[in-house]
Amino acid sequence: MGKELAALREKYRVLCGVLDERGRRVWAAAEAKSLPYGGISLVAQATGLSRSTIHAGMRELEKGRRKHLPGGRSRRAGGGRKPLTFHNPDLVQALQKLVEPMTRGDPESPLRWTSKSTRHLAAELKRQGYSIGERKVADLLHQMGYSLQANAKTLEGRQHPDRNAQFAYVNEQTKKFLALGLPVISVDTKKKELVGNYSNGGQEWRPQGEPEKTLIHDFADKELGKVIPYGIYDVGQNQGWVSVGIDHDTAEFAIDSILAWWRYMGSKSYPATKQLLIMADAGGSNASRSRLWKVGLQRLANVTGMQIHVSHFPPGTSKWNKIEHRMFSFITQNWRGRPLVSYQTIVDLIAHTKTKTGLKIKAGLTRRRYPTGIEVQDSELAKLHLKPAAFHPDWNYSLLPQCTQVV
Repeated sequence: MGKELAALREKYRVLCGVLDERGRRVWAAAEAKSLPYGGISLVAQATGLSRSTIHAGMRELEKGRRKHLPGGRSRRAGGGRKPLTFHNPDLVQALQKLVEPMTRGDPESPLRWTSKSTRHLAAELKRQGYSIGERKVADLLHQMGYSLQANAKTLEGRQHPDRNAQFAYVNEQTKKFLALGLPVISVDTKKKELVGNYSNGGQEWRPQGEPEKTLIHDFADKELGKVIPYGIYDVGQNQGWVSVGIDHDTAEFAIDSILAWWRYMGSKSYPATKQLLIMADAGGSNASRSRLWKVGLQRLANVTGMQIHVSHFPPGTSKWNKIEHRMFSFITQNWRGRPLVSYQTIVDLIAHTKTKTGLKIKAGLTRRRYPTGIEVQDSELAKLHLKPAAFHPDWNYSLLPQCTQVV
């Protein structure tokens, strides 16, 4: 028996890379039939093929079913084991709910990952009634764009005591708005980029020995300077808008960018909506303490007729903003290895960014100048229809159109 097992293993090792799937199971069936009692078990042990696969090969040998299979196929249409997601179509959504509130990511990388282990995730999914193991959880996480990452020393100082509570609040607000079919947008400014024939990170396929030639130095061109991409990501529609500015990253520029999104995309997706939720970082042009930002939000509410609800992420947690890993990372991926030689090149590269999950982006160039140092007086701030939220009103608040009464 030991010699037969070794011989079968050697035969299979030689033939495995030559035969297709059908050829392997038919060969295994023929070997099993040529052996005395127990041949199927012996072949299964030697090859690692399941007994059901060998039985299927035997049935094919008996019925001569090759002629019934279309050319090039190893099994009939629809044959083979169905994936777990076929029997449990909501499995991915259930896994996403487990990891989404704890998602972390690098704004310039398409990778996303979770601090929860595959063992714990599999255990929780089993508790919910799904039959799944750790390895399948890992496979699904990879398909969803996650990967296992080590810690990186990037934080300074202590975290805000209400940090996690604010994340939970933002998450609940987002779920509530999306469930009602209301727009939820994630906004932020992408990294400034030099315009000109400068080297850009990443690689692109080109004829061997013919790399794209770029300037040795990275001194900004006096005429072209840098661009400031301000992005708006529509969470519900998986769509985005990017305003490419050429002056300063100010609160007015941020509001104009959101208005551009509403004019070209948002109003078409949500023609009857009267409310909008904005998720933003705590700093930058959309800072939670910026008076000019709030004045701009009042202008946005007046122009659109919508109630504008805003929730800021706690300081130092910009990587949690959905726009970073759902839109900006793919823009960076799309223009890797490509010199950003002109404004139009940048706009075109942004607008042609797409993903397998259906992400669509539109972009536009704005040449408007945005002066800095504008101050908002107390009297002007007092005129706003600003409604603070009950929880952390410095991070959560609403601006109502001034043609309505604050309630």
